[in-house]
Amino acid sequence: MTKELLIFGAQGALGKGISEVLIKEDFSKIYLFDFNLENKKYDNSSVENVRIKDLSKEENVEEAFQSVSLSKDKTFFLYSTVGGYLGGKYIWETESDEWDKAFNMNLKSNFLIAKYFSKLVKESSGGSICFTAAFTGVNPETKKGAYGAAKGALIHLVKTLAVEGEEINLSVNAIAPYIIDTQANRKWMKEGNYEKWIKAEEIGALTSYLFKCYNFITGNVITLTNRFEIKSE
Repeated sequence: MTKELLIFGAQGALGKGISEVLIKEDFSKIYLFDFNLENKKYDNSSVENVRIKDLSKEENVEEAFQSVSLSKDKTFFLYSTVGGYLGGKYIWETESDEWDKAFNMNLKSNFLIAKYFSKLVKESSGGSICFTAAFTGVNPETKKGAYGAAKGALIHLVKTLAVEGEEINLSVNAIAPYIIDTQANRKWMKEGNYEKWIKAEEIGALTSYLFKCYNFITGNVITLTNRFEIKSE
């Protein structure tokens, strides 16, 4: 039985950190999906870069999955970093097109990824998918209504698909970080305590564990708030 890995949003700050970790695991084939594929080269012949288009359009998601070959002798794993932050306004200040944008980025795109990955798993021996949710999807925060609602809906999608996935040997989980330590977030929050922010590589390590135990860990949304340094002896 061979294992194949798909990472959507592999060139973003989170995607790079996750890829750095998971690319060292024993996957026979790794597909890195992104809009921009020119920034990073991996010294691994099993890696294939796949350029994608707007994932809120079903035909583009369907096209992306055509890169992956079906087989009953394969187990598939997928991590999706797809989404985007949209905040800074109260509900009564939010325009309807901003609301739609938040849901297209964070929910619709991931629904379509889930749909076509499920079809892939259905024709294989099984698999697992992990999404990027958000702390505010579980714990509402002011001026993050559209973003939080979209991530909350994504969490419901995760839990529903986890139940349905029992029929096709598919496990489904999500990781919901508060703040990820990225250059963009450091620029945005210059006075932040960076040592407490979750590192992308740490999310990759957690995902690796979830994938190793994919046959019995499902339907979970793991909230990550603050971290602390482990002091060496």
